[in-house]
Amino acid sequence: MSSLIEQAAQRLAQLRAAGVEIPGEDTPTMVPPHPMARPAPVDDIADLDLDLDRVSAPAVPMPPPAAAPVSKLVEFDLPALIEAGYLVPSAPRSHMADQYRVIKRPLIANAISLDDVRVRHANLIMVTSALPGEGKSFTAINLAMSIAAELDHTVMLVDADVARPSVLKKLGLPEARGLLDLLEGKAEMSEVLMRTNIDKLTLLPSGRPHPKATELLASEAMHQLLEDMATRYPDRIIIFDSPPLLLTTESRVLATHMGQVVMVVHAGKTLQADVNNALATIETCPLRMVLLNQARHGNRGSYGYGYGYGYGYGYGYGSDEQRPADGGAAVPAETATAGGRAD
Repeated sequence: MSSLIEQAAQRLAQLRAAGVEIPGEDTPTMVPPHPMARPAPVDDIADLDLDLDRVSAPAVPMPPPAAAPVSKLVEFDLPALIEAGYLVPSAPRSHMADQYRVIKRPLIANAISLDDVRVRHANLIMVTSALPGEGKSFTAINLAMSIAAELDHTVMLVDADVARPSVLKKLGLPEARGLLDLLEGKAEMSEVLMRTNIDKLTLLPSGRPHPKATELLASEAMHQLLEDMATRYPDRIIIFDSPPLLLTTESRVLATHMGQVVMVVHAGKTLQADVNNALATIETCPLRMVLLNQARHGNRGSYGYGYGYGYGYGYGYGSDEQRPADGGAAVPAETATAGGRAD
């Protein structure tokens, strides 16, 4: 019993030595007990009239909260992009800009549809082609630029052509970490995502080349990443520039995660058999469109038939001019015609 009292006394002595103020104590001196006094029974140290929990202790300064990571800001050379034929939102209205307005409208409508039969991940749109050189990267960039001009939507452009990335180069930017680094767990989204001087457009580069790029795109990490990208921001539409369908397996793996696929076909160049074979590789994708690139129909504004292949027919605006960038039109019936250029 006496040991408990001694412990309490020792604790008080320690607090005094540390300069801590003891509530209710005017002087630090102790009055010795009467020699004949008997101590009251104490069952626990808490029975002592000493509220040690309320003893004021010196305040310990707390470290300031860590600042939230901010994505890197990159600056486009906007006049150079306009000169190269890209649809910078601040550029004057043009025939090609009007064509891309027609192209994007059904894609956006599908992405924001509130119907009971709404397609899952309809805001994930893959732009691809059967073979290289058909204009898929040019189309993906201009589609993203056109959507960035919308008032109610933002857009992310992802360079998912992990074998031959080209988006950053076409936009005049140096190589950087990106998608593959995310999938490897070597970077966070805030470290690789690029904000741009086009307010509603962000970029996600392909990242460093990896020998198991296909496996990374088919991994659970990719599934989780796309799930997060598709659902985090309801107003965001995400455009993926993917590899050609007939040369690599990466694009076929990627297509399994997409809600919509736009396949670019070079008018007068791509064989019908190649288009059919490419479409067969993505037959499980719920929404597919064929965009006929570099279509020419004689006079500006004339209508023409596109490649049907059993999917219906499309309409579009063509041009006789050999311009480096002449867009096209797409319709929800999965086919389209377009004037334009190859990558």
